[in-house]
Amino acid sequence: MTDRNHARGAPAHRTIHVFGRRFHMPRSRALRVLIGVLLVFFGFLGFLPVLGFWMIPLGLLILSYEFHVVRRLRRRTIVWWEKRQRAKQGK
Repeated sequence: MTDRNHARGAPAHRTIHVFGRRFHMPRSRALRVLIGVLLVFFGFLGFLPVLGFWMIPLGLLILSYEFHVVRRLRRRTIVWWEKRQRAKQGK
C-alpha cells in the first residue's frame, strides 16, 4: 500500500503472523469477523470428514485481531506457553 492511499484514510491490510509466515486478511471488518466465526463454528464439527478441530484456534486467532476479549485470551496463552517452554529448557 502506498503512503498516498494510507493518507486518504484507506484501511491498511490486516496481516496475521503464524509460524513465521504472513497471511493477508480481507479489508472488511465484517468479512474478517465472519471468517473467524465460521472457522470456530465448523471447528466444533471437527469429528466430521473434511472439517477439523484445527479450525478453532485459527478462528480464534482471526477474531483476536477484532475483539479485545479474544485478544487478551491469546496474549495470556502466549505468556503461558513461553513460561512453559522456559521451564522445560531450565530442567
